[in-house]
Parts: sequence; structure tokens; C-alpha cells
Amino acid sequence: MIKHKTISVFEHQRLFVGEQNFKQIHLDALLKLNEYHNGNYFEPIAKGVKFNQYVGVIQVDGLTIEIHPKADKEDDDRKWKGVLIKMLKACGKLKAETNGAAHVRRQHLNLLEVYFELFLLEVEGLVRKGLIKKYRRQTHNTKALKGKLEFAGHLRHNVIHKERFYTTHQVYDSNHFLHQVLQKALSIVSQFTKGTSLQDVASRVELNFPEVDYETITAQQLNTIKLNRKTSSYKEAFELARLIILNYSPDISNGKEKMLSLLFDMNELWEQYVLKQVQKASYKTDMLVSGQESRSFWGNNSLRPDIVLRKGNKTYVIDTKWKRPQRNSASVDDLRQMYAYCRFWNAEKAMLLYPGDFKTNMFQVFETDDYSVGQAGILKIDHQCKMGFVSVLNEENNDLDSEIGEIILKLLIAS
Repeated sequence: MIKHKTISVFEHQRLFVGEQNFKQIHLDALLKLNEYHNGNYFEPIAKGVKFNQYVGVIQVDGLTIEIHPKADKEDDDRKWKGVLIKMLKACGKLKAETNGAAHVRRQHLNLLEVYFELFLLEVEGLVRKGLIKKYRRQTHNTKALKGKLEFAGHLRHNVIHKERFYTTHQVYDSNHFLHQVLQKALSIVSQFTKGTSLQDVASRVELNFPEVDYETITAQQLNTIKLNRKTSSYKEAFELARLIILNYSPDISNGKEKMLSLLFDMNELWEQYVLKQVQKASYKTDMLVSGQESRSFWGNNSLRPDIVLRKGNKTYVIDTKWKRPQRNSASVDDLRQMYAYCRFWNAEKAMLLYPGDFKTNMFQVFETDDYSVGQAGILKIDHQCKMGFVSVLNEENNDLDSEIGEIILKLLIAS
């Protein structure tokens, strides 16, 4: 079995050529990947890279780089190594009930392999149930006249073979775009699971999958395809195939190395995670929670706070920040942003929410004279803002804190 090498790093960490089997060929591939993504993933440094807030897995030339989230640089590294998969499950980006998610600790699968296994299990299930067939038009030579005879093509192809007919006709089979997408993803998975515990599963699934035409599949096609009632059972497999294909970078390193990356922006993931937990905590209460509400304020520009909460006639705003504030103080830009949210949403309280140990922060009133005009007349509003800190992990078991939603609501409303 081929021995794969793995490097484990954390967001914002530096990695240099010569460290942990990291070679110049890997650096060149990472830099090219970074170019394709507008320089968002890493910062190039001398003979290496400094990772940004993107976490996940990159696999290239037999090397797997696992990038883990870590909210506190002083924390023990071991506490944070399983956090990403748990947060993805909590946000619905990874099915919680699947075997793949459960196997992580048992088989030490990395994040890519978890998604690979989920995909393989989904496709295997579809094959077992019976793949859907569709009608399609086919133009080629046949021994019997059926469908429409293509005269120009018939003359061109059958000058010698008088017994053949060049026709266009309908066929009913499994060779359609949906299966071409799954086959493309299967071929990628087979490449990247060689020498791993998933190699036999990938080979079995690919062997049992029907032959289909190889077609070039574009991002536009993947993003515009719509499933119907007949193909709804393909939803999970198609979404996983789409994820795999769009993150596959063939020939990214001078035509030699193929790369597959699966990276998530921790700023976005933290926002989604907090929203899910607050919605969960407010379920069956009189509080309404929404995410990414938008209001225009200048031309085509709009304001969009992360989370808006409404309880009776009161409104609250949360803006999540996946960072530790310098000197435990909010930046002026962040405070201005929160003030604008308060004004546009008539919010009584707003909170900048950071990951970290609980700190006592009292709400402070913005020093302005703000008024709201409504049915009750003109009312003076004292907009308040605070910095809130909440621990991502439960200190007792180093798992995600299951009560984080309730803690956030107490920080915002009860303070």
C-alpha cells in the first residue's frame, strides 16, 4: 500500500519548505492554487506560506495538508483537531448520521476522505436501488433503419457500407448528464484514494457503475442543474460530486501534479454555526432569529448584519468575529459598523461576538442623540453595544459546547 504523508497545521500558521516533508513542488502547487482563488488561502512568504483563515484539507503529490481551526493560539493543539468536522456537522455541511462522520476517530480519516466516503456510500446506494434511465438523442451508424436518416452523414459515412444507416434516434439508457457528473467525481475519488483505506470501496463502486460518455463538465453546468421529483434521490450524491469536481485542480503544478482541496472560510463557518446554535436555543420561544438580513443604504450598497433577533418590540443585532481582538478592545471600524446596524434596524442592543474565554463586558451606550419615529411619536433611542466572548469548546470533554446558543442569548439579552 502506498504510504501517504500528512502535515497538520493550524490557521495563521507558517509552513516552510523542508519542514514535515513539505517540498518545493508542494509550495509551487499551493501558490498556483492560491492564484486561482485570488490570493485568499495563503500569504506567500520566503520559502513557504502563511495560512489565512481557511481551514480544511489539501492533497497533492502524495502529501496531505490538514489545516485546523484554532481560536486561541495559547490553547493545546490537540483540543482543536476535531473541531472542523464537528462544526461542519452542526451547520449541516456534513450529514451527522452518516457512517463517514462516525468513522473519523476510528479510522483516522481526514476531512477529504470523510467526504469521499460519504460520496461513495451515496453512489453505492443509488446503484443498489437501480439507476435512473432517460431518453436521449443518438446519432450513429445502425444496421437497421430507425429514427431519422441523416442524408449528409449517411453519404459521408456509408459510401462503401451500403448495409448501414446513419440515423438520429431516441435511446433510453443510463448515459445522461447526471451520471456523467457522478462518473467524473468517481474517477477523481479513485485517483486520490489509492493507498488509503477507501481504495477498495472506490474500486468496487466504480466497477459497478455503468459506462457513460466522458464529457467536459463546467462549473456553470454544475451550478445550474435542477433535480426533479424523479431524480430527487440523487441530491446528496450530486452535491458531493459537485463539491469534489469544483475543488479538483488538474495539472495545477506545471502539468504534473493533480491537486484536490477542500477549504472553508472560518469567518463564514463561525457565523453559520452561531446562527444555527442561537436558532436552536430560541426554538419554541417568542424570539425570532434571522441571518443575513439586508437593507439598502447608499445606491447599490447595503448593510447586512450576521444575525438579527426580535423579541416583542425590541431588536438585537449580533456580528460574529472569528478572531481575538487586539488588547481586548473592539476596533473603531467594527464599532462604526455596529452603530450603523443599530441605526438601520432600530436595535436597542448590538454585540460583537468573539470566540474565547468569558470576559465581563457591560453594554456601553453610543454617545449620540438618536431618535425613532413611529406610531407612538418621536422616541429617543440609546443604542448599546458590547463585546461578547463565548467558549467554542466545553472544558470538561473538549467537545463543542452544546449550550453555546443559550450562553449567547444570556450575553445579549440578560446583561
